[in-house]
Amino acid sequence: MASFASSTADDGDYARPGPSARQLRWDVITGLLLTAGMVLSAFLYRSISSDDDDLMKISILESVLWSFAVGLPLCLRRRYPLPVLLVVSVAFIGMQSRAIIEGTMSSIALFCTLYTAGAWGRDRRLTNAARTIVVVVMFCWLAYAISATAWAGNDDHQGEGPIPAHLATVLYTTLFNVLFFAAAWYFGDASWKQERQREQLHERTLELARERDESARRAVLAERVRIARELHDVVAHHVSLMGVQAGAARRVLDRDPELTRRTLGVIEESGRSAVEEMRRLLVVLRDTDEKPMGEDNPPPPGVDDLPHLLENAVSPGLATHFTVVGTPVPLTVAVSVSVYRIAQEALTNALKHAGASRIDARLRYLAEAVEVEVVDDGRGVGSSGSQGSGLGQVGMRERVEVHGGTLDLGRRPDGGYRVRARLPLVRTMNEEMAGK
Repeated sequence: MASFASSTADDGDYARPGPSARQLRWDVITGLLLTAGMVLSAFLYRSISSDDDDLMKISILESVLWSFAVGLPLCLRRRYPLPVLLVVSVAFIGMQSRAIIEGTMSSIALFCTLYTAGAWGRDRRLTNAARTIVVVVMFCWLAYAISATAWAGNDDHQGEGPIPAHLATVLYTTLFNVLFFAAAWYFGDASWKQERQREQLHERTLELARERDESARRAVLAERVRIARELHDVVAHHVSLMGVQAGAARRVLDRDPELTRRTLGVIEESGRSAVEEMRRLLVVLRDTDEKPMGEDNPPPPGVDDLPHLLENAVSPGLATHFTVVGTPVPLTVAVSVSVYRIAQEALTNALKHAGASRIDARLRYLAEAVEVEVVDDGRGVGSSGSQGSGLGQVGMRERVEVHGGTLDLGRRPDGGYRVRARLPLVRTMNEEMAGK
């Protein structure tokens, strides 16, 4: 009996959800079918019994009523599993005590209630206690029935087997009932555990969905931060360039109209470039679907646009020079854009804050890295005397850290300011094969 009394593992506060409407309808159908089967079985037993059997002393009405008492409660077996188990168990013992020989359908009904209690009992401690009581009472009743019938027969009767007939009867009946109750207990617990695992899997699925949504939200926020940094670089550079060019045009307006016309053209082009780059970034910000690069979504600027960047910064009193050192190699889009943005921010700082007369930019292709360096001869005070917010340097450091590179910026001993960023090269498979 210890194997039946052992409870399932403590599963916390989990309670199996109630049955669905479809399951309740099937319970009613099952209860009615088992009741009808018990009534039919009782009639068949009466038909094959002799007049001396105890079954014939029981009225047909009583047999039908006992069949109803055992079978009809199964119509509510999943709605009220424990009360149905107790009611059917009491009715089963009462039916057997009245010597109504109907052991097949009533045993199936008892099996169903014991299984249902294990599968649908919400309070597991109470469920295990109720099942243990029922099993113990049933085996006590079995012991009483064996003592009252098996040993009351003819002691001289001997079967053909090696085991005495009375002992064989006791062993067969006991083993059959042990298997019967063990199966009902085991499959009931298995059903409950399976449903618990299904519920846990469902909760885990919902949790993963929430984590996925949160990750997507964070990715969107990170993308917005990146775009905000891009907008800062674009606006700061072009507005600074336009301010410097406008100041230069004002100074040479009367002396050199042709130079003034060219300077105003540069201002116009810078304004258009700023608007165009901001339009690209805002399109990316609004559009959640990835689109191939094309006329509607052109690629971002990269190292190939560095000469044009320096050319636009040329103004009266300011000279720029761009040099490429080493053999150019293909760069990934991310590295190329980062190099361009770092050079753009360095150039913006030189225009706004350095008061420089010359800016030298160098792009070096090293063995395992690409390096961009922007050097000016400024004195640290721009034409407007404005002070920077520091966001530009923060953006440059973040871009370098993303690629695992290094950033060196600060004043030079002989005057001026230098920004030097080194980003590791990411070689493609084709390049590695070509190197081999």
